[in-house]
Amino acid sequence: MTGSPLSLTRAQILAFRRHVGALDERLPRGPGSFRRAAWAGLQDSMPRAASLSIYARVEATGPSTWEDRSLVQLWGPRYSAYVVAARDLAVFSLGRMPDDARARRVAEDLAARLHALLDGTRMTYGEAGRALGEHPNRLRYAATTGTVVMRWDGARQPIIWTVPRPDVDPREARLELARRYLHVFGPTTPEAFAWWAGSAPREGRAAFDVLRRSLTPVGTPVGDAWILTRDEPTFRSAPRPPAPARLLPSGDTFFLLQGADRELLVPDAARRRDLWTPRVWPGALLVEGDIAGTWRRAERTVAIRTWRRLSRSAREAVEAEAASLPLPGVSGAIVVRWD
Repeated sequence: MTGSPLSLTRAQILAFRRHVGALDERLPRGPGSFRRAAWAGLQDSMPRAASLSIYARVEATGPSTWEDRSLVQLWGPRYSAYVVAARDLAVFSLGRMPDDARARRVAEDLAARLHALLDGTRMTYGEAGRALGEHPNRLRYAATTGTVVMRWDGARQPIIWTVPRPDVDPREARLELARRYLHVFGPTTPEAFAWWAGSAPREGRAAFDVLRRSLTPVGTPVGDAWILTRDEPTFRSAPRPPAPARLLPSGDTFFLLQGADRELLVPDAARRRDLWTPRVWPGALLVEGDIAGTWRRAERTVAIRTWRRLSRSAREAVEAEAASLPLPGVSGAIVVRWD
């Protein structure tokens, strides 16, 4: 990439990501808003993280919003638990079908055997794995066929079943997956897309090569990257007023990043270690559009660790946001503890 015509600042990039991610102002409740909130999928590896991610973006949602009939749960990018719009199932499944012939055969074989075993019924993935003589985690590979979905509430094993294969060309699904990634995570690179999707780097590069005519090269504080050309006016426009506070759960799209993208979001290396820990990540505290700390929850206590001194109004906004979190199985008022 040479001669980047557009140079973007950190402030422009974060403002764009907040805007397309509906983090500046919540959307009205409804299937369309749920789909926009899940445009790049909602990771749900931490039980009910998807509901908290939706709540950060959509009004009047609760602990069971992830079960809305317009949404579906599957093993998505990197074979993690994801919630996506049901109409986008092909994008997050077939869009990740590997090019490698052997890997494709594994996925297709597992899917066919699961379909024959289940025969229209539902079963825990542990039971299905034992019946097929496979480790249950191996069944995740069948998800790339678009025929295996699940329900996992975090307390028990995932329940899986099969659905008709989407009538979508896997190559077109991958291109749409790349467009989604570019729109939500942009500016970005083919390598970053491949990592996020759990694909081989060459597959990420191939997708960007096909999309090249609809992409614009840009310079960023952490290197050259690409954006969707149609997104350029939004990058150039004046930023919207940021929300006073948002509590983003572990694995939320806003900070589901690797490498240099982490440096852009959190310039301080010590703070990056606080957010992206070797084990389970904490949640991210977003104050007036920037990450200002981390948070964790135990029962009805929300422990917040800030990276800078917050004003009284900012603390009140954080406490109000915490008090309204749609936490399942919690009785009594939520207690905020400032660490």
